[in-house]
Amino acid sequence: MPAEPRELADLPFAEALRPLDGAPEDDGHYDTVRVDGGVFEDVEAGGARFTESAFSSVTFAGGGMRRLRFNDVWLHTTRWLGTDLAECDWLDTEVVGASFAGVVAFGARWRRVTFHDCKLDSVNLRSAALRDVRFVNCLLRDVDLGAATLRDVAFPGSTLEGLRLGKARLTDVDLRDAAALEIAEGADGLRGAVISTSQLLDLAPLLARTVGVTVRDRDRRRQV
Repeated sequence: MPAEPRELADLPFAEALRPLDGAPEDDGHYDTVRVDGGVFEDVEAGGARFTESAFSSVTFAGGGMRRLRFNDVWLHTTRWLGTDLAECDWLDTEVVGASFAGVVAFGARWRRVTFHDCKLDSVNLRSAALRDVRFVNCLLRDVDLGAATLRDVAFPGSTLEGLRLGKARLTDVDLRDAAALEIAEGADGLRGAVISTSQLLDLAPLLARTVGVTVRDRDRRRQV
């Protein structure tokens, strides 16, 4: 994925895109389609598959899109509100300026996915598998990564608030360039991550509680 987000015209398949006819449907297969604008409420499109497609200024409110598959898909300023994206499979996908709120995405599989300037609020990613994923200048608030597997994941410029990592398995996860790092629970899930010295100092109280260490300085005042 490029360091900077691409524009629609930069996509190698841009000239082949054609408008999507209607709303996505269960198990529908869609190649080189473009969805530009509109609100899709309570759409049921479980198992739908999109290849070399683009979404811009689209809102998905509610609905069930379990096992949604994206392969080489570009999403720009999309909104996902309370949508069921459990067990979705996204490959070579670029997400720019998107908002995910109250989304269920447990068991998701994301590989070679980049998020630019996105907001993920109260997103359930339990037991998800993230590999070669980048969150660039994003806000992740109350994101649940419990029992998730992360490999080669980074968060440059991103703010992480209330992150849940209980029983997560991390490999080559780089948190050093995160703008802020706050762990709500599961500090033991940080095993396998790389953090900076300043982040270590900020996390020290939580890490101490996690391993059962009591930190108490002696009272050095002279006894009378």
